[in-house]
Amino acid sequence: MTDRQPRYLVASDLDRTLVYSPRALGLDVPDEEAPRLLAVEVHKGEPLSFMTEACAELLTELIAAAEFVPATTRTRAQYQRIHLPGPKPEWTPRYAICANGGHLLVDGESDRDWHAAMRTTLAQNCASLDEVVQKLALSADPEWTRKRRVAEDLFAYLVVERQELPEGWVEELSAWAAAKGWNVSLQGRKVYVVPQPLTKSAALAEVERRTGAATILAAGDSLLDAELLLAADHGFRPGHGELADTGWTAPGVTALQQAGVVAGEEIVRRMLARVTAVSGAEAPVTAGS
Repeated sequence: MTDRQPRYLVASDLDRTLVYSPRALGLDVPDEEAPRLLAVEVHKGEPLSFMTEACAELLTELIAAAEFVPATTRTRAQYQRIHLPGPKPEWTPRYAICANGGHLLVDGESDRDWHAAMRTTLAQNCASLDEVVQKLALSADPEWTRKRRVAEDLFAYLVVERQELPEGWVEELSAWAAAKGWNVSLQGRKVYVVPQPLTKSAALAEVERRTGAATILAAGDSLLDAELLLAADHGFRPGHGELADTGWTAPGVTALQQAGVVAGEEIVRRMLARVTAVSGAEAPVTAGS
């Protein structure tokens, strides 16, 4: 990207939207027909996340044509393990949203003013993180809970054996959390409990203010991405994930049929088509596709 004002601001969730763990690849085709994959995350010597090689090529084109902003629930340390393809080997996004909006990275560094303002908002509007952690300690059975984590001292999550979750447990936790100003999201094997004001869309609005972008595109698969999609001029969700499972959609949001890693490729392909759909004048973004 140059320093000129970008026409398009493109924000995408990472896990199960743009990048996929081996469990989430969803390759239900014969091995000889499977797409070639590119590892974009390695941790302790093991590849953890992938995208198709075709997706990587499309993403490189998209990054060259728009201001691309990763928007993830990952902590900063987890995000920094991701190495997205770009126009040059040393490329990194100018802006990135981490911890579900708790940290706005600018050239790789957390914006202190943004983070401080977010902490003030949470303190004024939500029950404390300690109360949430205590609730999870009392209600999450060790029989099906594999890990308990606090992320960036902002929110909590569990790693669970999903098939062993008691019926109604997530719904009961969600009702309790809502009364405390928190949201619950079940994503794969993780149960997130996140303060309601802690949103990717709030951080994206700040990026929009700073860049002056005219049009916003966004993609995501979970409940925590719903506000991000609604804040965009046009959004995309894959055919898997929390939003797809509940049939969630909205005006200006394209619900794709593709699921798994090929959905990530299709999302980038459609975003690139919108960004580059210029014939004499830039085409407006419209609902549906």
